[in-house]
Amino acid sequence: MLTDFIEKLTLNYARLKHSTVFGILFLISFFIRLPFFFRDYIDRDESTFILMGQSWVEGHLPYTELWDLKPPVTYLFFAGIIYVFGKSFIAIRLVGALVVAVTAFYTYKISLTCTTKKVGLWAAIGSVMLLSMFGSLQGVMSEHICMLFFMPALYLLMTKKGVLWYILSGILMGLSLMTKLNLAYVVVALGMYLLFVHFKNQKYGTGLLKALFFSIGIVLVIFLTFLPYYLSQYPEVWWKSVVLASLEYAGARRYSILGFLPITLIIGAFLYFSWKQNYLDFKNHSIKWLVLTVGIIIFSFIKGGRINGHYLIQFHPIFMVLFAIFVSRIPHLKKWNYRPYAFFLLLLMPAESYLEYGNIIKTKVTRGTFFNGEGITVPNYIREKQIDTKNILFLGYHIGYWGLDAKPPVQSATHPSNICRNELFRFYDNPRKTAVEELKYIMEEIQPRTVVIRKNRSIFDPQLVEENAYINARLKNDYAAPITVDMAEIYVKKTR
Repeated sequence: MLTDFIEKLTLNYARLKHSTVFGILFLISFFIRLPFFFRDYIDRDESTFILMGQSWVEGHLPYTELWDLKPPVTYLFFAGIIYVFGKSFIAIRLVGALVVAVTAFYTYKISLTCTTKKVGLWAAIGSVMLLSMFGSLQGVMSEHICMLFFMPALYLLMTKKGVLWYILSGILMGLSLMTKLNLAYVVVALGMYLLFVHFKNQKYGTGLLKALFFSIGIVLVIFLTFLPYYLSQYPEVWWKSVVLASLEYAGARRYSILGFLPITLIIGAFLYFSWKQNYLDFKNHSIKWLVLTVGIIIFSFIKGGRINGHYLIQFHPIFMVLFAIFVSRIPHLKKWNYRPYAFFLLLLMPAESYLEYGNIIKTKVTRGTFFNGEGITVPNYIREKQIDTKNILFLGYHIGYWGLDAKPPVQSATHPSNICRNELFRFYDNPRKTAVEELKYIMEEIQPRTVVIRKNRSIFDPQLVEENAYINARLKNDYAAPITVDMAEIYVKKTR
């Protein structure tokens, strides 16, 4: 009976239309991500992007009123959504679901250049899942945005012949680069490979012309992100915040090289085994492009000095093409009725989504709303109790600024962790030299009337002993006993 049911669900892959594929991908993305539309924040970076986008909507270029490390297209993405839809978590997360579907759709289109529709569809479905599950990926991260541009750019670079297509590819690559700067390594490598392919075939003029048009598109986007600062007489702000600060960050607080060994060894072994078993055709034009891209993305992580779960968003949509082809070539799977097992695996994988569906239903029953999280409940409590918000400082749940129509008291507090990144202070003209000096300035000079922290959590990284000791002492001595709201603590300054 189960086998018959699965057979009925099986698609006629040969007759698949692009519109059908995109519809399937969007529905899967929407289903997995829907329960997270109502959560206050999923990753602290996303909250920071929202604050930066809101500041831009209010007329302040990024890095002038608030400050964070990402290139400006990240903030432009959020500013555009906020400008059109207002302050809406649902709008941001819905657009995020669409972004994931578009990215996976180009995983499918790239797959068609080197494999079948069936394999391509499953590569794309795998891409949707890996871009939407595990950790903080249900939010909208800068990596999601950059791959929205990168995947169609790579597709154009791999498949189109006309020179003008390379301008469009360059523009899309430029947008991805101005979202995540680590892709500079990838963009340069792909441009060099483009030249290599044409020079190898002795098409020197064509290769140079395509590379030139590709470069023009990239430079055009970079120039357009710089232009508003030039016209506003802030050219140094763009240069220091977009370029110099990113280079400094990449060189500071690097992970040990041993931290990169697992992914490097696993991918190296995967490619070697694929070559030895002839599961991947390394003579295929598309396979060469994909292997190069995967390799340079991993190299960019190593050069950047760190790798987090959400960094792999740049890796998954491309690697899934190679992985799906690999799996399709395994001889034993062709003889084994794997469909029931694959069906149950697909049902079980979105476990986080099922739990979150249960959470929002519980929240609706107990509180009368689907929206949940301290970034929502804390601002609501502060408004209800008319707690003083003058210079309010969120050291946790800082999306609360958005709900209160408030601003961080200093630029470094736009993302709470930036308070302790003293190596970046000089790039936004912060006169303090150390994190403790910055904390003293905030707590003793600005004197926020209200401070919000995460309950039962270290305020800063536990390794920052001096910083944690200072802020804990100030809260204990200068503020009343904390008010607990869910998993947040609200400290109100004592009256003298």
